[in-house]
Amino acid sequence: MRHARVIAVSAVAISILGAAAWAQTSITPLPDNGPIQTASLEIDFSKTQWGDAKAGQTKAAACAACHGADGNAGIEMYPSIAGQSERYSAQQMALIATGQRTSGAAVAMVPFVKDLTAQDMRDIGAFFATQKAAAGIADDTVVADGPYKGLKFYEIGQQLYRGGDVARGLPACMACHGPTGAGNPGPAYPHIGGQHASYVSRRLQEYQAGRSGETDKAHFEIMASVAAKLTEQEIQALGSYLQGLHDRADDVAAQATAAAPTAAP
Repeated sequence: MRHARVIAVSAVAISILGAAAWAQTSITPLPDNGPIQTASLEIDFSKTQWGDAKAGQTKAAACAACHGADGNAGIEMYPSIAGQSERYSAQQMALIATGQRTSGAAVAMVPFVKDLTAQDMRDIGAFFATQKAAAGIADDTVVADGPYKGLKFYEIGQQLYRGGDVARGLPACMACHGPTGAGNPGPAYPHIGGQHASYVSRRLQEYQAGRSGETDKAHFEIMASVAAKLTEQEIQALGSYLQGLHDRADDVAAQATAAAPTAAP
């Protein structure tokens, strides 16, 4: 099977991929069937300051086992959080700490976040926001049959990400998540470029299921309404495309460095 690295361009309409986030681990065993103690629902970010990345690096020590020391998770079942916006990361920690986000194995995160203050969450978010996100590879196997016959597998996801599907009312993902998947820290649309394909697919399936314990469901409902229209093939293809999505400038810089003559001693 061959593969190709993928790069996005241009923009249209509204969101499709809430992604990236704080995850769960097989290194840390899931709690048993006893009651799970979560934090109070009152996590008030209005009384915090901008996150301190240096302080956050120390506070994020426990995150490294699953998410990597720099936020680039080496195991696909754990999401990469390098380059994620401070606001989005802090919000996800708060949702998990208060028991509002319980999908997948998010419960495994509770012991690590339930005693964090709102400022701790911002500090940790600030640290990971300063880290450089890596990217993987996208599957370029040619599709043999069906409505996308003849396209490379990742091109199905690329088509939806960049242009959506007007006929089905599917907006282009990049309108909210940007041409390189960098997200938008203002409304806290997450960074999703380079995210593990399996994690992206699972999150889309969770949105498609349409169940959320969040008290503010605005962003969830946007994603749920879009994910509901996707086929399983499209979900998997979006995951593949996003896994390979990265900034072209990274490659250009790397090639320039490699081509530069070595100075004589």
